[in-house]
Amino acid sequence: MPPNDDAGTLIYTSPYMRIQRYTLSLITVLTLLPTSALSQNSNTDWPQWRGPNRDGIVASFSVPNPWPNQLTLRWKVEVGEGYATPLLFGDNVFMFTREGDEEIMRALDARTGRTRWQSSYPAPFTYGAGGAEPHGPGPKATPTFKDGNLYTLGLGGVVTAFDAETGAQLWQVAEPPVGPLYGTAMSPLVEQGLVIVHVGGHDQGALTAFDTTTGEVRWSWEDDGPSYASPLVADLHGTRQIITLSQDRVIGVSALTGTLLWERPFTTDYTQNTIDPILVNDTVVVAGFQKPTSAFRIVNQQDQWATEDVWTNDEISLYMANGVLTDDILFGLSQRNSGQYFLLDVTTGETLWTSEGRQATNAAIVKAGETLFILEDDAELIIGTADTSEFKEIKRYDVADNQTWAPPTISGNRLFIKDTSALTLWTFN
Repeated sequence: MPPNDDAGTLIYTSPYMRIQRYTLSLITVLTLLPTSALSQNSNTDWPQWRGPNRDGIVASFSVPNPWPNQLTLRWKVEVGEGYATPLLFGDNVFMFTREGDEEIMRALDARTGRTRWQSSYPAPFTYGAGGAEPHGPGPKATPTFKDGNLYTLGLGGVVTAFDAETGAQLWQVAEPPVGPLYGTAMSPLVEQGLVIVHVGGHDQGALTAFDTTTGEVRWSWEDDGPSYASPLVADLHGTRQIITLSQDRVIGVSALTGTLLWERPFTTDYTQNTIDPILVNDTVVVAGFQKPTSAFRIVNQQDQWATEDVWTNDEISLYMANGVLTDDILFGLSQRNSGQYFLLDVTTGETLWTSEGRQATNAAIVKAGETLFILEDDAELIIGTADTSEFKEIKRYDVADNQTWAPPTISGNRLFIKDTSALTLWTFN
């Protein structure tokens, strides 16, 4: 076992990970959170990637009547580089960013933008493959808040647990020797006392479940490298399972043991599996760079797992931009024709309509009721609705001075926007 040279207690090592349990004395804390600030309101909180259910659906939004001509700027603060979505829990915004060679987790007062605490660790990073450098040194993965703790995946693959009230590091998994080609982007899934994330790098990695309290490994599946998409969890045919994309596959593993249940090959050009799988009943919809969007059904007969093709749609191809699903209808941004919006029936695979091309390179999409919020990467926020015949635009707002790759966080009449380096609170009145 290697020596403990990081002032923490070494509790686990493997070819992919090295876990340290930390003490409070290692943490730089500016101001502790009041206990009341961590009280939960499930209707207004945004505790993880793509919201409460990891699906881009907003639980609480106050539709203005009429929509204002301009949004109201409440505050703007510099928080560092990166494209992680801001988390909202109680009166706090949690932000995961980079400044120099450090990755930083901080808590801000949601009303004022004032920093309540921040905690950092060394995380120097250099891309090992060309093409991603213009996007900066991250981090890209959105943290997850659960039961008073925060769980993060750094751009180089460091996994960290923080106490959300104090900022104290609880445990940490060191960066793997070889990381993903373009840095990490998978957002951690917290499930029944486990933090599930794919660690390791190109051609070698492990989808791993860490104990939320100790960081100890509970199970791992080590047959492929990681992707950049985020996993989901579901109960299918009596088995709770994790469904995710790895580097070259779509897989389902037991949430309890990590045992592989089923798999299908899925490889995109330039090794960029970036689109989250979508589950509709027992059917999984997958999409990827320069690939058709397709669906397959998960079946279990006499305890034997398998998958069956359902449909393939060559007209729609997704790259980096996840869509939103409502009543078996998927709205999203296809990469076809330099970016065009679409509506797709996921039960039949039929394209209901597509917009004109050259709309956007990337768009982060969330939905509240019938209202769609489309944040394009040029910092323009489009408000509208979509029916089976067309998209109906309501308003457009400029919400930043530089690129916006992170999905917005929306709650009540508030809109939290993370651009390249700043976090801004806008309101609709």
